[in-house]
Amino acid sequence: MATAKQILFPIGIIGVGLLISGVFISMQKPPEEKPPIDNTPLVSIEKIQYQPMTFTVSSYGVVNAKYHTEIVAQVSGEITYLSDNFVKGGFIKKGDVLARIDPSDYESALLDAQANLASAKATLVQEKANAQVAEREWAEITDSKPSDLSLRKPQLAQEIAKLKSAEAGLLRAKRNLERAIIKAPYDALIGSRNIGLGTYVSNGASIGLVYSTDKAEVRLPLADKEMQYLDRKGANAEVKLVGNFAGEKQEWIGTIVRSEGIIDSKSRMTYLVAEVDDPYGLKGEHKELRYGTYVTAHIGGTHAGEVAVVPRHLIVNGLVATMDKENKLRYLPVNIIRQDGSNVIISSGLENGMNIITSALDYPVEGMSVALPQDKVLQTEPTIGVNSDTAVAMEDKE
Repeated sequence: MATAKQILFPIGIIGVGLLISGVFISMQKPPEEKPPIDNTPLVSIEKIQYQPMTFTVSSYGVVNAKYHTEIVAQVSGEITYLSDNFVKGGFIKKGDVLARIDPSDYESALLDAQANLASAKATLVQEKANAQVAEREWAEITDSKPSDLSLRKPQLAQEIAKLKSAEAGLLRAKRNLERAIIKAPYDALIGSRNIGLGTYVSNGASIGLVYSTDKAEVRLPLADKEMQYLDRKGANAEVKLVGNFAGEKQEWIGTIVRSEGIIDSKSRMTYLVAEVDDPYGLKGEHKELRYGTYVTAHIGGTHAGEVAVVPRHLIVNGLVATMDKENKLRYLPVNIIRQDGSNVIISSGLENGMNIITSALDYPVEGMSVALPQDKVLQTEPTIGVNSDTAVAMEDKE
């Protein structure tokens, strides 16, 4: 049977423990109440600005000569002369002599043709005299009507035909002699030369390739939907060509001169043709636009009126998020008249100066409150102070 000491001792230990716990609890400071946290979403905004705009349609293309001609030999013979400018990359003027073919055979042919013509003329004169004599003799013999053969008309016609043939031969001989001199058909840039001094060329052999330098052309593909933004389908519109030359960005101004009038069966594109005057700057002082240059084209289009530009990703199902005067989220419909790359162009739906929200919202709800970073007061954590007992202990330690 337990004694009184055995019963009271545990109870005393429990009481002492409770007393010590109470002392420690009484010494502990009560937790400080934290201020309420503002969970209003922060957003960034941009103001809508309506401004007048003229549409621009962009395209691309490669610069080419308006005309390019393969020069061929029209007579046969040995090349006896080559112009110093008749080299790849050389510039020539219309009528410049590029090369000469040995003219000896053609000069001889011209002399033969001249001799044949003189002989035909003499024979014709003699035959006319014979016809007159025959006519007089027939009149002296009889009063009957003479036949054509009696009057030597067939012989006279034959001599006239021989004269015409001789004249044609003379013209042919002169033309062949002229063709022995190869001339530039227009102001041009030499693209290639296929002959050398002493080369024998036959009739129809390729001499070289030339490109006209008066005008350059650029074929510009456009999607059908882009044509609606051009006046008169782009006819006579000004076009700005942008490309790189000598490591620098360059710009040239051209004009749309025509449409090719068909839709390409493979690309489903319509092609407009831009023209640039004097691409190599031979007639004036401007930047050189070399053939083969890849350029980006910006074609001036219709006037859009007062419009605003909005990033495309901000519009979902035709609605854009805005912040009203009471800092509430509002979704408003907008009228999109064109998509331009990563932006869209709107003509109505928002008022000038209205705030559109450009930042993402996790759980957007129509009418919810939103705030700007500069307007929201950020709460800071309270500073933990040092109690007086600790301070005194630190002073004693020092």
